[in-house]
Amino acid sequence: MALSLSRQGLAASQSWRSDAVRKVDADYMRSADTHLIPLAFAGFPNIDFYFKDETSHPTGSLKHRLARSLFLYALCNGWLREGATVVEASSGSTAVSEAYFADLLELPFIAVMPVGTSPEKIAEIEFHGGRCHLVDDPTQVIDESRRIARETGGHFMDQFTYAERATDWRGNNNIAESIFSQMRAERHPVPSWIVCGVGTGGTTATLGRFVRYQRHATQIAACDPENSVFYDYFVSGDRDLRLNCGSRIEGIGRPRVEASFLRHAVDAMLQVPDLGSIAAIHELEVRLGRRVGGSTGTNFIAALSLALDMQAKNQSGSIVVILCDGGERYRHSYYDSQWLRQNGFNLDESKQALAATLDHGAALPFAVRSAMLETAQT
Repeated sequence: MALSLSRQGLAASQSWRSDAVRKVDADYMRSADTHLIPLAFAGFPNIDFYFKDETSHPTGSLKHRLARSLFLYALCNGWLREGATVVEASSGSTAVSEAYFADLLELPFIAVMPVGTSPEKIAEIEFHGGRCHLVDDPTQVIDESRRIARETGGHFMDQFTYAERATDWRGNNNIAESIFSQMRAERHPVPSWIVCGVGTGGTTATLGRFVRYQRHATQIAACDPENSVFYDYFVSGDRDLRLNCGSRIEGIGRPRVEASFLRHAVDAMLQVPDLGSIAAIHELEVRLGRRVGGSTGTNFIAALSLALDMQAKNQSGSIVVILCDGGERYRHSYYDSQWLRQNGFNLDESKQALAATLDHGAALPFAVRSAMLETAQT
């Protein structure tokens, strides 16, 4: 009798899992590809810039791809079960996307986030039925997530460990395959660089693996904000690096080296000062006609640093910048004059100097640190 009940329970679990995979796959089938937006700058006549706009996903950011992959990975590994709580450590966008998929599967969801996370992101998580658990110390979000998952009998998704392995990097319409497909008819169809910030490291791992698998000449540049260890880890190889504070650029930067960041999967690493990231999104608002998030500003300054180097070497080509999310999530921070003043960001001079870079190829007004893989410690 017990064996019969066990078989019935197993069949019910398998049926739920099969239906859950179908629902997540159905989300992919309903979603069109994201846009690749060209943007020309007079100061760089021989370099074409493109922004891979991830805001058109159902949850409005690059993290929708990651969340979908993480849910499929957890389902196929047998880690999720009907009715069990899903827990994630996140600075916001991943949690928004995971809340969406948890709601799709009728699973409770708890996002563990730093107390300074934008209220717009919190509202979006709650809109999708999730609950936000805010912690004062951003270095404790992972430990707190593990505790909550243990006490609720749920599952900690752990994007910082599993991001690099959950995505099919060989193809299957990942972001890298999408970029190269969309670039086919352009003047320089194989990008010289693809530039992406590091949060988990999952996207940079996917990009790096794909270009090597496809034998493209493209190089992958990862970029880091202030108050993050990834740049110093890339240079030194020291996995034990720690900080006691978090990044002010939401979505990227970490106070410790996360398992999903594979330093050998990228070709270069750049660290951008926060003033540069925030000045860049205000200048991009004028040039793109809409607002973008702070991590896109980090990516853009890194891309300009690479473009200036190419120009100095008389090189032509194309650069693809990952546009991670929209600026509507940061109305109370990066686009709020009071927040900018309180955090010491005076943008007037920086924006003027950045405009001179874009229009005349002038040097960047920000000190960007950069390192190539071949010069990093092994």
